[in-house]
Amino acid sequence: MPDNQASTSSAADRAYAEIRGLILAGDANPGTPLREEALADIVGVSRTPIRDALRRLEAELYAVRTPGGRLVVADWNVDDVVEMFALRAMLEGHAAARAARRVTAAQLAELKSCNAAIEAAVARPEPDIASFLAGNRRFHDLVLAASASVRLTTMLTGLVEQPIVRRTATRYDRSDLARSAHEHDQLIQAFAAHDEEWACAVMTAHIRRALHAFQAASPSK
Repeated sequence: MPDNQASTSSAADRAYAEIRGLILAGDANPGTPLREEALADIVGVSRTPIRDALRRLEAELYAVRTPGGRLVVADWNVDDVVEMFALRAMLEGHAAARAARRVTAAQLAELKSCNAAIEAAVARPEPDIASFLAGNRRFHDLVLAASASVRLTTMLTGLVEQPIVRRTATRYDRSDLARSAHEHDQLIQAFAAHDEEWACAVMTAHIRRALHAFQAASPSK
């Protein structure tokens, strides 16, 4: 690849990562216009890589077109979210089963350490939601890494779930947060036993419970 093409590709990848990060962090709310010029200033690149990044974000449903043709941060109705959770339950359940077969002692230790940090965040006088969310994301990423499937990683990366997780977790009380960490402990036990069916069942139930928590927290409910 010529140097100028490689440079453009690298800039587009960086633009994609930064804009996607703004969406996942909730810093760009649903309906926020995604203007090339403004984003180029924020990211510090030209409009060409921004344009490439926005095409990718639109293809992955992070962004949608309004009837007038403007590109905005996507919003998701309850039906969209239910489908996202259903897909996550199937894919992450399968990932957990694969991880149970393949997980190493080092990966188990890392999962335990990660969940200990989650439990510490929950146990603070005021639960640390930001640390809980970061730890939760890392835990699920570790499970996915242990599954050793590029295909699953690609498919799950395309599911826009983090803003939904954030919206749900902010409505959790301490017992809800602790239950999530306890379910992680059950997953670790299943992995240690290399029990695929147990791991799949726990992960599927974990995601399904998160769906019902989202529905209970939804203003439309």
